[in-house]
Amino acid sequence: MQFNIIETGGRKLNAWHCYTHGRNALRFAVCDGLTTEWFLFVVRDITKSPHNTVRSLPVKTSLFKYDALFGWLREAGHDEWASELQQACRQATDITGHGNLEDWKHCWQNLPDMGGHLKARADGRVAVVGQVSAEAKSQLRSDLLNFRPWRKGPFDLFGIHIDTEWRSDWKWNRLRDHVELRDRNVLDVGCGNGYFGWQMLAAGARRVVGLDPFLLFVMQHEVIRRYAGDSLPNDVLPLGDNCLPQRLQAFDVTVSMGVLYHRSSPIEHLQSLCGSLKHDGQLVLETLVIDAAGEQVLMPEGRYAKMRNVWFIPSVDMVAKLLRRTGFQEVKVVDVTATTTLEQRSTDWMTFESLADFLTPGDLSKTIEGYPAPVRALLTARRK
Repeated sequence: MQFNIIETGGRKLNAWHCYTHGRNALRFAVCDGLTTEWFLFVVRDITKSPHNTVRSLPVKTSLFKYDALFGWLREAGHDEWASELQQACRQATDITGHGNLEDWKHCWQNLPDMGGHLKARADGRVAVVGQVSAEAKSQLRSDLLNFRPWRKGPFDLFGIHIDTEWRSDWKWNRLRDHVELRDRNVLDVGCGNGYFGWQMLAAGARRVVGLDPFLLFVMQHEVIRRYAGDSLPNDVLPLGDNCLPQRLQAFDVTVSMGVLYHRSSPIEHLQSLCGSLKHDGQLVLETLVIDAAGEQVLMPEGRYAKMRNVWFIPSVDMVAKLLRRTGFQEVKVVDVTATTTLEQRSTDWMTFESLADFLTPGDLSKTIEGYPAPVRALLTARRK
C-alpha cells in the first residue's frame, strides 16, 4: 500500500514498505531513488487515518546517504565525477539487481535504535560505545549475525565483539607509522566494510572515501555508520576502482590493500591509483608477493589458495619496479609478513573456510595447490 506522508516540517513524501511498530505507529521506507530513509510515524488511530495520510516524526538515519560526500567533491571542483558517482551508486543499490539486498535492507531497518559514539580502542577494535539494555544488546547481536560473513575487523558494538575473519588490526599496526593521515583526504580502494577508514579517521584523516563493489560489505559499513553517526566522513561506495577518472588528482593519500593480484592488468590498476592522487600524494600498497630475489612473477594455473581470480603474484622487487614505471617515486618496502592462521581464520562471525583450509595439510609452507603460502608486502610511494 502507498501512503502519502506529511512530515512535521510540511514536506510531502510517498512511502512504501509499511510495517507495524507497536500499537499506534507505522514504520515506512521512503526512497528517492538513491537514498532510502526509514521513519517512525506515530498516529492516533492507524485504522482511521484519512486517505492514508499521516503526520510524521523521523527518528532514523538514512541508508546509502552520500550527499555530504558529493557536496565535498563539487566544492573541490569535481562536479562531473560527483554526478557520475551519484548515478553509479543509484544503479548499484537497485534491489532488482541483487537478490539479497532487499533482505539486508530489511535487516538494517529492524536493527534496534540506540545511541552511541565511535572509539578506536587500543586492542584494535573499532568500537561504538553507549549504554544499552541487556534485551537490546541480545537483539542487536542476533541482528548483526544476519550480515555474515564479517571479514575485516574486529569491531565492538555496545560490548558485542564482532570477531572477524581477519585480524585487520594487525595490518593496521604495520601500516599506521608509515602513512601521513593528519588532515588528509584518503581514498581506500577495495575497502571492504570500512574498518580501515574508521581507523584512519581516528588517526586524524579529514575524510575517507572507500570503494568496494560487494554490497554485503557496504551494508556492514552502513550498520556501523548507523550507530557511529552518519555525519562522520567515512563513506563506502558500492563501486570498484573502474569509477576513477584517469586524472582525478583529488586525494592526498590512496590506499590499495589486497587488490593488485586480483587485477588482470596490474599496470592499469597502479596507473589508476596514481591518477587519483594529487602531486606528491602518498600511496599505500599491500599485495601478495613471492619470496624470490630479483624481478620475478608467479602466475598460478587455475586457483591460488582456492581463490579463482589471482592473476599474478610478483616478487617485492617486481612490485617496486611496477610502481616506478607507473608514475611513483620514493618507493619503500615497510613490511613483509607471512600470513598465519592466527591472522586469518574462521570464527562465529565468518563460518566458511579460511586460511587453514587453503594450505597443504601437514605443510603450512604451501597452498593446497602446491604454491608458496601467502606472504604479503606493504609498500609506500609518492606520486611524481
